[in-house]
Amino acid sequence: MNTGQAAVEHNKPPAKAIAAAVAGNALEFYDFIIYSFFAVYIGQSFFPNNDAFISLLTAVAVYGVGFFTRPLGGVLIGAYADKKGRRAAMILTVTLITIGTLGLAATPSYESIGIAAPIIVLFARLVQGLALGGEVGPASAMLIESAPPNQRAFYASWQMASQGIAVAVGGIVGYLVSAQLSLEQLASWGWRIPFLVSLALIPIALYIRRALPETLEEPTYHNDAEMLTIIFTRYRKEVILGIMVLMATAITAQVGNYMTTFAINTLKFDPKIAQVCTILGGLMMFLFSLLAGLLADKYGRKSIMLWPRVALMLLIVPMFYLLVKTESVAMLLLVTMMVTLLTGMTGASSLVAIPEMMPIALRATGVSIVYAIGVTLFGGTAQFVLTWMIKHFGAISPAYYVVGTSILSIIAILMMPETRHVNVKD
Repeated sequence: MNTGQAAVEHNKPPAKAIAAAVAGNALEFYDFIIYSFFAVYIGQSFFPNNDAFISLLTAVAVYGVGFFTRPLGGVLIGAYADKKGRRAAMILTVTLITIGTLGLAATPSYESIGIAAPIIVLFARLVQGLALGGEVGPASAMLIESAPPNQRAFYASWQMASQGIAVAVGGIVGYLVSAQLSLEQLASWGWRIPFLVSLALIPIALYIRRALPETLEEPTYHNDAEMLTIIFTRYRKEVILGIMVLMATAITAQVGNYMTTFAINTLKFDPKIAQVCTILGGLMMFLFSLLAGLLADKYGRKSIMLWPRVALMLLIVPMFYLLVKTESVAMLLLVTMMVTLLTGMTGASSLVAIPEMMPIALRATGVSIVYAIGVTLFGGTAQFVLTWMIKHFGAISPAYYVVGTSILSIIAILMMPETRHVNVKD
């Protein structure tokens, strides 16, 4: 083996290290999104109201509150990753998500402890948001910095694919729980089971993350204020374009997650059927995120970001119209499948292009800020907005929300540079 080959082998991380990063990321997203799957029952437990709509609206509003600590997590944990390393930051985020999940799983209902119940749940959501705000930047940076140059998009696509795993596993757990318990049992205590499953797996994620390779060899900056100043001055254009791109991804991802609640509340489907569409959506996002990574390595990042977004923009309104008109299970599954697979493709390619626009010394911080702001402003409000829009403008209205934000995202994609050949070690 020559020296060049030896260097490649030395720099290439073991597959189990990449799997560890993906497993931890999937677990954190599972904890965060499982809330949305059981929003109906969480609303009944912690936010009781004579009006079921108000109870649900309050529950999804608290779901959205978890997004508003994401920018803080992005700044604090992203900067920590650029100063202390990716591995340390990723261990910290798993620890924080544990605290948030425990708060949700163990808090007694409003009926038992009164106003303390929703306060604790609100705090738990804020901690979960802090963790996820700081997760994506270090994880994305580690994945592209670990990858061979011609496979960076595929490696980075595991970031979005792991979210698909989280959705699918959440859907499977939700389906099994819904199939085994009555509606009364689900509302009383059954919705807590998926959170308890997560708590049992978190120690494993903490253990395997300690084996991650460190890809930040030597920190360049040691002052948070200096790092933020540079990001918002020298890389201001990259930040704005990244936020615009992830804006539409966040909204369509939340539309996919919302299909369970939409099926139960708007279409009046059985909860077990609703959970099937969640499983399908997660699987589609997993598979097509990885496909997008492979295609982005071969054809470039921009085309794989662009064309799935265009397709979704054109298809979403007629698909929702047919779903509402037919109220068929087949149409529900088709809409879920198309929304999630197209979102997975454009999202996976975005989560490699955006880190590639940032220098290694500021990458975790920059990506965390872009992701946290884009997801907070639009993903964090999506479920609340969707619930409100359906109530006041009809069941098809979420589709128009997707169309409007997709137009802005397409403009941003067209303005972005092609980053397939950049040197991510600079």
